[in-house]
Amino acid sequence: MRILLVEDEEKLANSIKKALEAESYAVDASFDGKEGYELAFGEEYDLIILDLGLPSMDGVEIAKALRAEKVKTPILMLTAKDAISNKVEGLDAGADDYLIKPFDFEELLARIRSLLRRKTSDKELVFTVDNLSLDPSSHIVKRAGKELALSAKEYALLEFLMRNKGQILSKQQIIDHVWDIDLDPFSNVIDVYIGYLRVKVDKAFPKDKPLIKTIKGLGYKIGV
Repeated sequence: MRILLVEDEEKLANSIKKALEAESYAVDASFDGKEGYELAFGEEYDLIILDLGLPSMDGVEIAKALRAEKVKTPILMLTAKDAISNKVEGLDAGADDYLIKPFDFEELLARIRSLLRRKTSDKELVFTVDNLSLDPSSHIVKRAGKELALSAKEYALLEFLMRNKGQILSKQQIIDHVWDIDLDPFSNVIDVYIGYLRVKVDKAFPKDKPLIKTIKGLGYKIGV
């Protein structure tokens, strides 16, 4: 899942970005409000983490502008201010949740998971396709009761496929939600990682039905 982080404290932003990437999220970071707004409006994200106090355009202005443009991406507002009025201002501007600095990283992860569930209208705590299961909170993936060892990017790709099980996903959709903005759009990285997943999810279980499918000319999907 792809996240936009707009935070002007570069050290904090880089720390959050690194920690979220370790949790298999693709993260684009911006340290400026106007640039963050342009990314949020022009790119496709699953979640926006937005600091309240930003140079050139603050978090409230960004949230209001995005909602006015009908951008429905969930927004988690970050701020060092804890006054009730600041919380109300952020939520009224269009934020979906609010987190006060300093915060515990585990709480940030829990709020991200909650907002992503809300976004997809999918209240499943564990995603399943046939005898394959994926738990977003623990990152444990199992097939036929056997735990699979996946890299962070393999996990992120599989999670996106399973959140959209049965749907054909184009390469561009996968790029938009699983990789960050630096990926070369002409790269064959999607095919490479689909191949990696097939080895671990399908070929390792020859007695079971293959689950990852190529739809020629359209993309990929997961399902029985």
